Amino acid sequence: MSVWKTILNNLPEVEGPSQKHLSFKEKLKWTLVVLVIFFILGLMPLFGMGVNALQRFETLSIILGAEFGSIISLGIGPIVTASIVLQLLNGSGILKLDLTQTEGKKTFQGLQKLLSVFFIIFESSIYVLMGGMAPDPAYLGTPLYGQLELVLIFQLFLGGLMILFMDEVVSKWGFGSGVGLFIAAGVSKSIFVQAFNWLPGPTGLAGVTYSAGAVPALFQSLAAGDPTTAGIMVATLVSTTVIFIIVVYAQAMKVEIPLSFGMVRGHGVRWPLAFFYTSNIPVILAAALIANIQLIGRFLQNVGTPVLGRFSDVTGQPISGFIYWLQGPNIIRAMIEQHTIFIGYAPYLQSLVYLSFMMIAAMTFSMFWVQTAGMDARSQAKNMMASGLQIPGFRRDERVLERLLNRYIWPLTVMGGLAIGFLSGFADITGTLSSGTGILLAVMIIYRLYEEISRQHMMDMNPMMRRFMGG
Repeated sequence: MSVWKTILNNLPEVEGPSQKHLSFKEKLKWTLVVLVIFFILGLMPLFGMGVNALQRFETLSIILGAEFGSIISLGIGPIVTASIVLQLLNGSGILKLDLTQTEGKKTFQGLQKLLSVFFIIFESSIYVLMGGMAPDPAYLGTPLYGQLELVLIFQLFLGGLMILFMDEVVSKWGFGSGVGLFIAAGVSKSIFVQAFNWLPGPTGLAGVTYSAGAVPALFQSLAAGDPTTAGIMVATLVSTTVIFIIVVYAQAMKVEIPLSFGMVRGHGVRWPLAFFYTSNIPVILAAALIANIQLIGRFLQNVGTPVLGRFSDVTGQPISGFIYWLQGPNIIRAMIEQHTIFIGYAPYLQSLVYLSFMMIAAMTFSMFWVQTAGMDARSQAKNMMASGLQIPGFRRDERVLERLLNRYIWPLTVMGGLAIGFLSGFADITGTLSSGTGILLAVMIIYRLYEEISRQHMMDMNPMMRRFMGG
């Protein structure tokens, strides 16, 4: 074990700040620097790549904070995978690390970094060797093909390491975590491009080529006398705005449990339990499950055994089989195009199946995460007791606190999982900009950043910025 500790203690790391509290300007500077580097890396294509089979999996790229085909094609995948594996191992009692102690936290962080490096190497190899990002097929069977594969793996490995250390820079010098920042940045870029891109897009229904962005396309279609395309653009913008408002409202919903300090009479606190108790973890796992099923389905189709269904050779979208039912159809667009709500039973049935799958999957993952990540009533009761908290009017007993928490945690786990699954699926079938999962992730991450900044830096920020933040 001492050998492992020596390895963990000598892993390369980003040096943290010497002062305990960084100013708002300092954190903002480092956050913006990392964001600029992240966007630049997303524009750097992989040298030697001929086939990018992953380019069509937009949902997966959003979850991973990745830009498929660039040097950061791995995104935050290795970091998140390592974190989830360690959380599950520790939450289930296999690792038995005490995260309340400094030594336990240090060991956990070292293991996470070591495991992240392993997954960077593993995923880089899988992406290239399984054909997701392969060299030009013209070189197949030649020594150059194998050499280009090694070059691609090395580039992905290098990009993965850069993401790993940029995440550490943000965690120590910036706002929030790099993982959340990269997801929010990727989704925000996707929404901005889909909303304001003025470059030519697909030809409209009136035979006119409009801009790819919804806002310029709206004005162009109105000028061209094309109400159908204009209606589609309006519906897209409205549905995105509505989902955004609903998620912000739901994110602020919480149950507050009154507690008191046993050693200090008359002094109490309120322990908040959010409506989205497990945050965005359930929808990330549900969307990742669908993306992985689609990846497996495409691989099976490529080898000639499409048991999960088929993809269109033109659009790349599922057109049959099990994977077809895991795709949310844009029913609002279909209604506007056909000028009726009677668009056939297939889109409605597909929407119902997709919504049901997202809700059940999100609820299941929410319950699973509570049990394995130490968020259940017993674990929370232990944390509260360790902090010296108890229920006013009751004796200081962990079992009493656990019974009280059980009344709230399980209903919040189930309802929160169902709600976030429904919102993600509903956003997809109403045709929002980007994807439903992406919007949910971005809004929840940005809202959490807003709360952190408001709590820690309201006093040391510019007066204009303070008014903007509601201070």
